[in-house]
Amino acid sequence: MNPKKSGPTAATPSLAERIGLLSAKRQEIIRPILEHPRPFVLLSVRALAKRLKTDPATIVRIVRGLGFVNYREFQRHLHDLSIAFATSADTLEAGARDGDVPSSIRAAVDQDLKNLTALKHSLDVHKLRSLAARLHGARRIGIIAGDLADVLAAYLHYQLTILDLPVWCAISAGRIYHLTRTFTKKDVLIAISFRRGLRQTVEGARQASELGAYSVAITDTYLSPLARICNDTFLASIESASFGASYSAPVTLLNAIIAACGQHRHARTLATARELAEEQRRGFRWFNA
Repeated sequence: MNPKKSGPTAATPSLAERIGLLSAKRQEIIRPILEHPRPFVLLSVRALAKRLKTDPATIVRIVRGLGFVNYREFQRHLHDLSIAFATSADTLEAGARDGDVPSSIRAAVDQDLKNLTALKHSLDVHKLRSLAARLHGARRIGIIAGDLADVLAAYLHYQLTILDLPVWCAISAGRIYHLTRTFTKKDVLIAISFRRGLRQTVEGARQASELGAYSVAITDTYLSPLARICNDTFLASIESASFGASYSAPVTLLNAIIAACGQHRHARTLATARELAEEQRRGFRWFNA
């Protein structure tokens, strides 16, 4: 799922260096856009120039000076920035409906459907199949996350445990450090974090990668530091019509990973399911009327 990256989007630090090479006047023009990209994402070059009280030719020269091929590529970068640096206030203000509860509910469902549709069209099933094979062959599988993404890590950990895979989960800074510090090239790490990336998750992925583990990022933008650190990246949007992040697409992505793992050794999975069936029918966990 990791497409070829071009221009500054492939390495954000180089973009910062390029900004420093611009004249002071041009830095003054462009910096507010990069610091608060969301209001500018959909503007044409003429509209952007008008908003910034300059001319389109100057905007184009600045964009090229930053290393972008054209203004459209720069717009894509702004879109990625708006995702990476989005806050709860940004998403709430973008979908504000002045107390119209029914409209807000419909907008939330519509946004989830958009996220799922985007995932469906971008999902690389061959990469998922390769990941499933790698997970089945791993000495250890580590899943790391933090904050709200804890629930995703716990969900994936639970399901992979059912398949009897050697999986561990860490959701605190200390636990992530101690889990990843012993990783080797025989291990696989799945790091889950969105937008700019949670520090503990990014540092854990970096440590595991430096020790040779195969690392996989689950995030929502290629500007995520996880995308630069990990061997492979799977994207799932968390865009929301309200103040919170929406995890409908990430959960669906995890379900696809689980399905791939279950099918990789189908006979073994079927035997496990049959073994569990008796407990599911009569086990002590279930309420009997």
